Amino acid sequence: MRPLHNGGTLGGQVSVAYHLTSRWGGSQPDATIEQMRNALKELDADDDEHPDASLTHESEWCLGVFASGLLVWENLEEGGPRHMKAVPRDRVLQLWAALSLGDLETIEREAWQPGYS
Repeated sequence: MRPLHNGGTLGGQVSVAYHLTSRWGGSQPDATIEQMRNALKELDADDDEHPDASLTHESEWCLGVFASGLLVWENLEEGGPRHMKAVPRDRVLQLWAALSLGDLETIEREAWQPGYS
């Protein structure tokens, strides 16, 4: 059985199946909102070798964010990446929260462009 996560602003107890990968390569299963915020703050440091952080759902849908604000949405098994540029970090946090809950519809409603950039 998966752990239950008190989502705070996500609203109550939910079953989770996702992991956060930080800019420095650390992986945090079932990351909290605070851990997601911290991963986004890590993008403030200048490091071309480690440019992104991502949240991946058990369905293999992944949202990767770069220091520049580039946000990439893709299914790691099926491909077909899409992107948005200059996405504010607070919006990235909202979309990561949606993905952590498996709310793919919310993410799909965004104004995605084809490809990685």
